Amino acid sequence: MKADPQAQRRLLDLQAIDTSLAQLAHKRKTLPEHAELDRMARELSALEDERVRVQVGVDDLDRDIARMEKDVEQVRVRAAKDQSRLDVGTGPARELQALQHELETLARRQGELEDAELELMEQRESAQGVLDEVAQRLTALREQRDEVQRRRDETLSEIGREEEFRRSGRAPLAGDLPSDLIQLYERIREQTGLGAALLRGGRCGGCRLDLSGSERARLRAAPADEVVRCEECGRIMVRTEESGL
Repeated sequence: MKADPQAQRRLLDLQAIDTSLAQLAHKRKTLPEHAELDRMARELSALEDERVRVQVGVDDLDRDIARMEKDVEQVRVRAAKDQSRLDVGTGPARELQALQHELETLARRQGELEDAELELMEQRESAQGVLDEVAQRLTALREQRDEVQRRRDETLSEIGREEEFRRSGRAPLAGDLPSDLIQLYERIREQTGLGAALLRGGRCGGCRLDLSGSERARLRAAPADEVVRCEECGRIMVRTEESGL
């Protein structure tokens, strides 16, 4: 393939832009915020599961306390009725004695229920403390996640602006180059990531290998408008005064 030496040199400018775009794409993909957000998402999921578990425990205790309060109230109502009948003092002595015995039994039962209720309330207070602590951790982690997302979005916006700037310079540059040269360049770049490289001091700028003696002789003999490629990596080698041929 033939191409004006100046057009070949401009491939280096095009490659510089494409290298910058590749670096920006890599930066976009490998932002540390991506990994940090993934980690935070896992932590938030685990914390939310813990919050649900603790909340279920608090709800269970609330139901147990409500049921216990109902039992205590039933005992109190029953005791109040018995006390009223006993206060009237009418009826057989045996019946009054039975009422007195039942009141004593109800008093013991009420005491047991109130003790059990108090224990449940203490458990509930402890569980609520755990729930509040988990909720605080969730809030703090969500705030941290929001800050990381803000940083990520800001960096992505900067990358996007830089990519737009690079592409705006690439289009006219590529449009001015011969179509067959661009096609060859693009094909090589798609395969290797680098379409063209400077030949400097007898070394290919693509694979960084020194040219053999026979290769140097071949390139010295090649016309200036001949598009030459590296025998090792296949990239277009752009010859200049720095090539050392």
